Amino acid sequence: MNRLTVPVAILASTALLATAACGNAEEAEPEATSPEATEPAAEVEVPDVTGATLHTSEGDIEVELLAEEAPLTVTNFVELAEGDGPENPETGEAEFYDGTIFHRVIDSFMIQGGDPTGTGRGGPGYQFEDEFDSGLGFDEPGLLAMANSGPDTNGSQFFITVAPTPHLNGLHTIFGKVADEESMAVVDAIAVTETDDNDRPTNDVVLESVTIKHADD
Repeated sequence: MNRLTVPVAILASTALLATAACGNAEEAEPEATSPEATEPAAEVEVPDVTGATLHTSEGDIEVELLAEEAPLTVTNFVELAEGDGPENPETGEAEFYDGTIFHRVIDSFMIQGGDPTGTGRGGPGYQFEDEFDSGLGFDEPGLLAMANSGPDTNGSQFFITVAPTPHLNGLHTIFGKVADEESMAVVDAIAVTETDDNDRPTNDVVLESVTIKHADD
């Protein structure tokens, strides 16, 4: 593993609120809001990982994790997925993402998950800084990125795009890509599921578990 010292903002509260506008995909944005941070920095280890499998109720989604471009974000995702971060406050399980749902789905835009409460108001209890790479942009579908409420307010909520979304450039950290056509077909199928007026699927789409792929696997 490589060691990287980076700022990590630790929150006084665990609340995250997904408040993005619904409707037109060109105007909508994945968001998660939270109170101000209380501690400015922490040291993190960046694992040697290559990807992950999101095991969902609709099928598996294979993703490539971009550890070099977004080391802090990938570290956060891996730690939550593998149970090395805070436990899921709803289930008490160490593996934070297991059993969570895609609580917000907008056709021709994105699918959003990572909230342990499934309400759009949940998170891990901290937030951390954005990571932007000049070689990455929302110019293609199948990008895995962090939901936030503004600069440096990332937590646990993430989204996967189903179309180019250039209006998100410079606003959301991209930390992965859907790895193959079969996985993208699963994402596309989730994106067209029936939803209510709040963009919540009428039948839960569950993220059953996440398997991280390490470089030495």
